Amino acid sequence: MTGMNRLYLASQSPRRLELMRQIGLAPEVLPVAVDESALPNEPVESFVRRLAVEKARAGFDRLTDKKVWVVGGDTVVSVDGQVLGKPRDQADYRRMLALLSGRIHQVLTAVAVVHDGVVQATVSISQVSFAELDASEIDAYWRSGEPRDKAGGYGIQGYAGKWVRHLQGSYSGIMGLPLYELDQLLKESGYYG
Repeated sequence: MTGMNRLYLASQSPRRLELMRQIGLAPEVLPVAVDESALPNEPVESFVRRLAVEKARAGFDRLTDKKVWVVGGDTVVSVDGQVLGKPRDQADYRRMLALLSGRIHQVLTAVAVVHDGVVQATVSISQVSFAELDASEIDAYWRSGEPRDKAGGYGIQGYAGKWVRHLQGSYSGIMGLPLYELDQLLKESGYYG
C-alpha cells in the first residue's frame, strides 16, 4: 500500500488521520498552529486553499529532513456566501444550524501536499442538502458534544448524517479530507515511488 517514504499529517484532526489510514497511509501526526482568520474580502475557495497550504508548509518547516511529504487540510461550510467554521459556543452553533436547516450548502475542503519544498493543493467542493431541523433536534445534537469541533457545526459521519437528504461531491471531503484528491496529489508528487 505505502512505501518507505516519510509522510506527515499537519493536523490533530482524528477524522483526517482516520481517513488517511482508511486508504493505507500511515502518517505521523505533526500538530501545527496557524491563524485561521480570513483575509478581508477573501473568496471562500481561496481562503480554504490558503489555510491548507499554510498548515502543510508550517509542518514542513518544522522538519529538518526535506525529503518528506507533509499533508495539510482545511474544511469550511459555506451558505449564502457566509463561511461557517467551528462553532465558538452554543449560540453560534444554533445560528449555523438554523442557516443550514432545509437548505443546500457547500462544503469546501482543501488538501495540500508539500514535498521537497514544492507545494501542490486542490479544493474539493460538495453540495449538501439538509432536512428541516427543529429546535429540539438542534439542542439535542449540541448536548451530544459531537458538533463542537466541526466546520458548520455538524459531522456527516455521525448523528447529523440523518439530516443529509442529498449530497453531490466527496463524502470524505465533507468529513474533512477528500481522498481522491489527496491520492492524486501524492501520485503527482512521487510519494508512491
